[in-house]
Amino acid sequence: MSEAFGPDFITLTDEDGQQFELELIDSLEHNGTVYHALFPAEQEGEEQNEEEMGLVILKVIEENGEELLSTPDSDEELDEVYQLCMDRFYEEEE
Repeated sequence: MSEAFGPDFITLTDEDGQQFELELIDSLEHNGTVYHALFPAEQEGEEQNEEEMGLVILKVIEENGEELLSTPDSDEELDEVYQLCMDRFYEEEE
């Protein structure tokens, strides 16, 4: 993913109405589904604990013609996509 124009940020709202911002690191397609790898965006003047700094993997689903982000359906799906993301990250470093 090119950063020629700077990083991409996505603002999400959880079930409780709380908004948070994520930085899009990479996108990949696997088994016909698009997944996004994201990290929580650092907010100026705000400290984040280590639990909030982990990689977030969300999949793109279409509902009523609108693209939505959702968590993977199973731990197996999450683990598989996580490994693909890690392989891509390490591949880019080489």
